[in-house]
Amino acid sequence: QVHKAKLAQTGETVAVKVLRPNIERDFRKDIDAFYFAASLIELLSPSSRRLRPMDVITHFEGVVMGELDLRLESASASEFADNTQKDEGFRLPQVLWNHSSRRVMTMTWADGINASDVEALRAAGHDMTALSQRVIQLFLSHALRDGYFHADMHHGNLKIAADGDIIAYDFGIMGHIDEYTRRVYAEILYGFIKRDYRRVAEVHFEAGYVPADRDVDEFARALRAVGEPIFGMDASRISMGKLLAYLFEVTERFGMETRTELILLQRTMVVVEGVARTLDDRMNIWDAAKPVVERYIAESIGPKAIT
Repeated sequence: QVHKAKLAQTGETVAVKVLRPNIERDFRKDIDAFYFAASLIELLSPSSRRLRPMDVITHFEGVVMGELDLRLESASASEFADNTQKDEGFRLPQVLWNHSSRRVMTMTWADGINASDVEALRAAGHDMTALSQRVIQLFLSHALRDGYFHADMHHGNLKIAADGDIIAYDFGIMGHIDEYTRRVYAEILYGFIKRDYRRVAEVHFEAGYVPADRDVDEFARALRAVGEPIFGMDASRISMGKLLAYLFEVTERFGMETRTELILLQRTMVVVEGVARTLDDRMNIWDAAKPVVERYIAESIGPKAIT
């Protein structure tokens, strides 16, 4: 729970996050139920084992149990602030360490309009298209540049300040990806952006995401069927549900297993796109992503990285 409060010593307005009583017990019961469900799925549906249900729940457990120590969340907020302090149009509330502990976290209060209140944002004169693109680009910058990103970046955790800055808060779930995974992810995105489906397929094979005994050309053709409907269309005409459903069919056909290291990244990508489309329903995620991905490719993989 988060409450608005004032510091007795200074009168400063702050946000105070506290853990509810018995929350640890409630979390444990829920996680045990997930483990039971995952074990049943693996037992009753052998084909689901490629999705690694038990491993997914183990990963999920590690994420949510970390939320139960607010000292860790404070540390995450501090690290995230260090990484993003030079990001234009983005800011974070500051952790007040002297007023924080394992069960209490205190931060400076963030004034702004909630990202879901589109009418209020328009009435305030904000550039909705620019905000929409910036949400996508900030997320990708944090994931690719830093390998450390806000993994719960939904409307409720974002405000828009009077000057147009995007303010993020609630750092209980943060994602981390290593340098190799960042490069793989960037090359896959870059391949889709450039419509180079053969390269996208090759990256999947090189990373071991697709079993080596499968046909790379056939996989490239399947990826083309996923990617081509995106280009030349605005987001309002794309059915993301159908797109994801077909992509799921492709992964099943080619024996791809769930990559637990990518779960938070993939989940957040979908959530962030949802936020961006709320701000501008004609936003195209590939157009917004292009400059960030191209910059990362040039600086970390291309000739510039070698020099």
